[in-house]
Amino acid sequence: MAEKDVLGERFEANREHLRAVAYRMLGSQGEADDAVQEAWLRLARADASGVENLRAWLTTVVARVCLDMLRVRKTRREEPIVNAETVAGSEDTARDLEVADSIGLAMLVVLEMLTPAERVAFVLHDMFNLPFDDIAPIISRSPGAARQLASRARRRVRGAPPNLEADRARRREVVGAFLAASQGGDFSALLAVLDPDVVLRSDAAVVAASLARLGDAPPLEPEIRGREKVAEVFKGRARAAQPARVDGEAGLVIAFGGKPRMVFDFVVEDGRIVEISLIADPRSVEGLALEF
Repeated sequence: MAEKDVLGERFEANREHLRAVAYRMLGSQGEADDAVQEAWLRLARADASGVENLRAWLTTVVARVCLDMLRVRKTRREEPIVNAETVAGSEDTARDLEVADSIGLAMLVVLEMLTPAERVAFVLHDMFNLPFDDIAPIISRSPGAARQLASRARRRVRGAPPNLEADRARRREVVGAFLAASQGGDFSALLAVLDPDVVLRSDAAVVAASLARLGDAPPLEPEIRGREKVAEVFKGRARAAQPARVDGEAGLVIAFGGKPRMVFDFVVEDGRIVEISLIADPRSVEGLALEF
Protein backbone atom coordinates (compact mmCIF):
# COMPACT_ATOMS: atom_id res chain seq x y z
CA MET A 1 0.00 0.00 0.00
CA ALA A 2 1.31 3.47 -0.93
CA GLU A 3 2.58 5.62 1.91
CA LYS A 4 -0.08 8.27 1.27
CA ASP A 5 -2.82 5.64 1.42
CA VAL A 6 -1.52 4.46 4.78
CA LEU A 7 -1.44 8.03 6.01
CA GLY A 8 -4.99 8.52 4.77
CA GLU A 9 -6.18 5.47 6.70
CA ARG A 10 -4.49 6.70 9.86
CA PHE A 11 -6.11 10.08 9.41
CA GLU A 12 -9.56 8.56 8.89
CA ALA A 13 -9.13 6.60 12.11
CA ASN A 14 -8.83 9.94 13.92
CA ARG A 15 -11.38 11.95 11.95
CA GLU A 16 -14.25 11.71 14.46
CA HIS A 17 -11.98 12.67 17.33
CA LEU A 18 -10.71 15.69 15.37
CA ARG A 19 -14.24 16.66 14.41
CA ALA A 20 -15.28 16.50 18.07
CA VAL A 21 -12.40 18.78 19.05
CA ALA A 22 -13.18 21.28 16.29
CA TYR A 23 -16.93 21.26 16.86
CA ARG A 24 -16.61 21.97 20.55
CA MET A 25 -14.31 24.88 19.86
CA LEU A 26 -16.29 26.38 16.99
CA GLY A 27 -19.90 25.44 17.73
CA SER A 28 -20.50 24.91 14.02
CA GLN A 29 -20.54 21.57 12.23
CA GLY A 30 -19.65 23.16 8.90
CA GLU A 31 -16.68 25.03 10.33
CA ALA A 32 -15.58 21.92 12.21
CA ASP A 33 -15.51 19.97 8.95
CA ASP A 34 -13.48 22.78 7.34
CA ALA A 35 -10.97 22.68 10.20
CA VAL A 36 -10.59 18.91 9.93
CA GLN A 37 -10.12 19.14 6.16
CA GLU A 38 -7.41 21.77 6.67
CA ALA A 39 -5.68 19.41 9.12
CA TRP A 40 -5.64 16.71 6.44
CA LEU A 41 -4.14 19.12 3.91
CA ARG A 42 -1.40 20.08 6.35
CA LEU A 43 -0.72 16.43 7.13
CA ALA A 44 -0.50 15.59 3.43
CA ARG A 45 2.06 18.36 2.92
CA ALA A 46 4.11 17.51 6.00
CA ASP A 47 6.75 14.88 6.57
CA ALA A 48 4.94 12.69 9.11
CA SER A 49 7.55 9.94 9.16
CA GLY A 50 8.94 11.16 12.46
CA VAL A 51 5.58 11.69 14.16
CA GLU A 52 5.25 9.12 16.93
CA ASN A 53 1.77 10.10 18.15
CA LEU A 54 -0.26 11.08 15.09
CA ARG A 55 -3.44 11.62 17.11
CA ALA A 56 -1.74 14.19 19.34
CA TRP A 57 -0.08 15.85 16.35
CA LEU A 58 -3.39 16.17 14.51
CA THR A 59 -5.17 17.43 17.62
CA THR A 60 -2.60 20.20 17.91
CA VAL A 61 -3.00 21.11 14.23
CA VAL A 62 -6.80 21.22 14.48
CA ALA A 63 -6.60 23.32 17.64
CA ARG A 64 -4.37 25.86 15.91
CA VAL A 65 -6.65 25.98 12.88
CA CYS A 66 -9.65 26.55 15.14
CA LEU A 67 -7.83 29.26 17.06
CA ASP A 68 -7.09 31.09 13.81
CA MET A 69 -10.73 30.75 12.74
CA LEU A 70 -11.98 32.10 16.06
CA ARG A 71 -9.67 35.08 15.92
CA VAL A 72 -10.76 36.21 12.46
CA ARG A 73 -14.44 35.47 12.93
CA LYS A 74 -16.54 38.59 13.22
CA THR A 75 -20.04 37.24 13.62
CA ARG A 76 -21.50 33.78 13.59
CA ARG A 77 -24.55 31.85 14.54
CA GLU A 78 -24.08 28.92 16.89
CA GLU A 79 -25.43 25.52 15.87
CA PRO A 80 -27.12 23.60 18.67
CA ILE A 81 -26.07 20.11 19.66
CA VAL A 82 -28.78 17.92 18.17
CA ASN A 83 -27.47 14.69 19.56
CA ALA A 84 -24.72 14.08 22.09
CA GLU A 85 -23.30 11.29 19.93
CA THR A 86 -22.44 13.78 17.19
CA VAL A 87 -19.76 15.34 19.36
CA ALA A 88 -18.38 12.18 20.92
CA GLY A 89 -14.96 11.44 19.61
CA SER A 90 -12.40 10.94 22.34
CA GLU A 91 -10.98 7.61 23.37
CA ASP A 92 -13.24 7.66 26.45
CA THR A 93 -16.59 7.75 24.66
CA ALA A 94 -18.62 7.40 27.86
CA ARG A 95 -16.90 10.44 29.36
CA ASP A 96 -17.33 12.31 26.09
CA LEU A 97 -21.08 11.72 26.12
CA GLU A 98 -21.31 12.71 29.78
CA VAL A 99 -19.54 16.00 29.13
CA ALA A 100 -21.69 16.69 26.08
CA ASP A 101 -24.87 16.07 28.06
CA SER A 102 -23.84 18.08 31.09
CA ILE A 103 -22.16 21.19 29.64
CA GLY A 104 -22.34 20.93 25.86
CA LEU A 105 -25.31 23.27 25.49
CA ALA A 106 -23.98 25.62 28.17
CA MET A 107 -20.71 25.83 26.30
CA LEU A 108 -22.47 26.91 23.12
CA VAL A 109 -24.37 29.57 25.04
CA VAL A 110 -21.23 31.11 26.51
CA LEU A 111 -18.94 30.74 23.48
CA GLU A 112 -19.45 34.37 22.54
CA MET A 113 -18.31 35.42 26.02
CA LEU A 114 -15.02 33.58 25.81
CA THR A 115 -11.88 34.80 24.13
CA PRO A 116 -10.43 32.47 21.48
CA ALA A 117 -7.57 31.46 23.77
CA GLU A 118 -10.01 30.70 26.61
CA ARG A 119 -12.07 28.45 24.35
CA VAL A 120 -9.07 26.50 23.14
CA ALA A 121 -7.60 26.05 26.61
CA PHE A 122 -10.92 24.99 28.09
CA VAL A 123 -11.85 22.51 25.37
CA LEU A 124 -8.46 20.86 25.13
CA HIS A 125 -7.97 20.52 28.88
CA ASP A 126 -11.44 19.99 30.34
CA MET A 127 -12.88 17.92 27.52
CA PHE A 128 -9.90 16.15 26.01
CA ASN A 129 -7.54 15.92 28.97
CA LEU A 130 -4.57 17.61 27.28
CA PRO A 131 -2.02 18.86 29.82
CA PHE A 132 -1.37 22.58 30.00
CA ASP A 133 2.24 21.99 28.95
CA ASP A 134 0.90 20.83 25.58
CA ILE A 135 -1.79 23.52 25.33
CA ALA A 136 0.57 26.42 26.10
CA PRO A 137 2.47 26.49 22.76
CA ILE A 138 -0.78 26.26 20.80
CA ILE A 139 -2.03 29.54 22.26
CA SER A 140 1.46 31.09 22.61
CA ARG A 141 1.16 31.24 26.38
CA SER A 142 2.91 29.70 29.37
CA PRO A 143 1.35 26.66 31.09
CA GLY A 144 0.33 28.91 34.00
CA ALA A 145 -1.42 31.36 31.69
CA ALA A 146 -3.14 28.50 29.87
CA ARG A 147 -4.35 27.18 33.22
CA GLN A 148 -5.83 30.56 34.12
CA LEU A 149 -7.57 30.86 30.76
CA ALA A 150 -9.18 27.45 31.20
CA SER A 151 -10.18 28.29 34.76
CA ARG A 152 -11.92 31.51 33.70
CA ALA A 153 -13.74 29.69 30.91
CA ARG A 154 -14.75 26.91 33.29
CA ARG A 155 -16.35 29.35 35.73
CA ARG A 156 -18.40 30.90 32.95
CA VAL A 157 -19.50 27.56 31.50
CA ARG A 158 -20.63 26.38 34.92
CA GLY A 159 -22.79 29.44 35.21
CA ALA A 160 -21.24 30.75 38.40
CA PRO A 161 -18.81 33.45 37.34
CA PRO A 162 -18.02 36.55 39.33
CA ASN A 163 -18.95 39.92 37.89
CA LEU A 164 -16.95 39.47 34.70
CA GLU A 165 -16.61 43.13 33.81
CA ALA A 166 -15.63 44.09 37.35
CA ASP A 167 -13.10 41.25 37.41
CA ARG A 168 -11.66 42.38 34.11
CA ALA A 169 -11.53 46.00 35.28
CA ARG A 170 -9.67 44.93 38.41
CA ARG A 171 -7.05 43.11 36.35
CA ARG A 172 -6.62 46.24 34.22
CA GLU A 173 -6.06 48.27 37.39
CA VAL A 174 -3.40 45.84 38.59
CA VAL A 175 -1.57 45.87 35.25
CA GLY A 176 -1.86 49.66 35.12
CA ALA A 177 -0.38 49.94 38.62
CA PHE A 178 2.48 47.66 37.57
CA LEU A 179 3.21 49.83 34.52
CA ALA A 180 3.17 53.06 36.53
CA ALA A 181 5.42 51.60 39.22
CA SER A 182 7.83 50.19 36.65
CA GLN A 183 8.13 53.38 34.65
CA GLY A 184 8.40 55.48 37.79
CA GLY A 185 11.05 53.28 39.37
CA ASP A 186 8.87 52.77 42.46
CA PHE A 187 10.24 49.56 43.93
CA SER A 188 7.76 49.48 46.84
CA ALA A 189 4.80 49.90 44.49
CA LEU A 190 6.10 47.07 42.32
CA LEU A 191 6.34 44.80 45.33
CA ALA A 192 2.76 45.68 46.24
CA VAL A 193 1.31 44.37 42.97
CA LEU A 194 3.51 41.27 42.70
CA ASP A 195 2.74 37.98 44.41
CA PRO A 196 5.57 36.77 46.68
CA ASP A 197 6.05 33.74 44.41
CA VAL A 198 5.62 35.60 41.12
CA VAL A 199 7.45 34.09 38.15
CA LEU A 200 8.78 35.99 35.14
CA ARG A 201 9.18 33.97 31.94
CA SER A 202 10.96 35.31 28.87
CA ASP A 203 10.97 33.60 25.51
CA ALA A 204 14.17 32.98 23.55
CA ALA A 205 13.80 36.19 21.53
CA VAL A 206 13.56 38.29 24.70
CA VAL A 207 16.59 36.57 26.24
CA ALA A 208 18.61 37.09 23.05
CA ALA A 209 17.69 40.78 22.94
CA SER A 210 18.71 41.24 26.56
CA LEU A 211 22.09 39.64 25.84
CA ALA A 212 22.68 42.05 22.96
CA ARG A 213 21.54 45.10 24.91
CA LEU A 214 24.16 47.62 25.95
CA GLY A 215 24.23 49.09 29.45
CA ASP A 216 24.52 47.93 33.02
CA ALA A 217 21.36 45.81 33.14
CA PRO A 218 22.16 42.10 33.40
CA PRO A 219 20.73 39.79 30.71
CA LEU A 220 17.41 38.16 31.44
CA GLU A 221 17.18 34.50 32.29
CA PRO A 222 14.40 32.38 30.76
CA GLU A 223 12.77 32.17 34.19
CA ILE A 224 13.08 34.39 37.26
CA ARG A 225 11.17 33.68 40.47
CA GLY A 226 10.40 35.77 43.52
CA ARG A 227 8.88 39.19 44.10
CA GLU A 228 12.11 41.06 44.84
CA LYS A 229 14.00 39.65 41.84
CA VAL A 230 11.15 40.35 39.42
CA ALA A 231 10.64 43.86 40.80
CA GLU A 232 14.34 44.55 40.33
CA VAL A 233 14.06 43.56 36.65
CA PHE A 234 11.29 46.08 35.97
CA LYS A 235 12.22 48.97 38.27
CA GLY A 236 12.61 52.09 36.15
CA ARG A 237 12.03 50.17 32.93
CA ALA A 238 9.13 49.34 30.59
CA ARG A 239 9.15 52.99 29.52
CA ALA A 240 8.21 52.09 25.95
CA ALA A 241 5.36 49.82 27.04
CA GLN A 242 1.75 50.80 26.60
CA PRO A 243 -1.52 49.24 27.81
CA ALA A 244 -3.04 46.67 25.48
CA ARG A 245 -5.61 43.93 25.35
CA VAL A 246 -3.96 40.57 24.81
CA ASP A 247 -6.57 38.09 23.61
CA GLY A 248 -9.14 40.24 25.36
CA GLU A 249 -7.29 40.57 28.67
CA ALA A 250 -5.19 43.32 30.23
CA GLY A 251 -1.58 43.33 29.09
CA LEU A 252 1.17 45.56 27.77
CA VAL A 253 2.85 45.89 24.40
CA ILE A 254 5.96 47.56 23.06
CA ALA A 255 5.40 48.65 19.48
CA PHE A 256 7.42 50.59 16.93
CA GLY A 257 5.72 52.18 13.95
CA GLY A 258 2.48 50.52 14.95
CA LYS A 259 4.04 47.05 14.82
CA PRO A 260 4.13 45.11 18.11
CA ARG A 261 7.61 43.91 19.07
CA MET A 262 7.13 42.60 22.59
CA VAL A 263 4.07 41.54 24.56
CA PHE A 264 3.68 41.42 28.34
CA ASP A 265 1.14 38.74 29.25
CA PHE A 266 -0.05 38.69 32.88
CA VAL A 267 -1.66 36.13 35.15
CA VAL A 268 -3.47 37.99 37.93
CA GLU A 269 -4.98 36.24 40.93
CA ASP A 270 -6.57 37.87 43.99
CA GLY A 271 -5.37 41.31 42.96
CA ARG A 272 -1.72 40.38 42.51
CA ILE A 273 0.41 39.40 39.55
CA VAL A 274 1.49 35.77 39.85
CA GLU A 275 3.06 35.40 36.42
CA ILE A 276 4.47 37.62 33.68
CA SER A 277 5.37 36.26 30.26
CA LEU A 278 7.50 38.35 27.92
CA ILE A 279 6.87 37.35 24.31
CA ALA A 280 8.96 38.68 21.44
CA ASP A 281 9.14 35.77 19.02
CA PRO A 282 7.56 37.25 15.86
CA ARG A 283 5.43 34.20 15.12
CA SER A 284 4.14 34.06 18.68
CA VAL A 285 3.38 37.78 18.73
CA GLU A 286 1.61 37.53 15.41
CA GLY A 287 -0.57 34.74 16.79
CA LEU A 288 -1.94 36.92 19.61
CA ALA A 289 -5.05 39.07 19.25
CA LEU A 290 -3.75 42.51 20.25
CA GLU A 291 -5.58 45.81 20.70
CA PHE A 292 -3.48 48.82 21.68
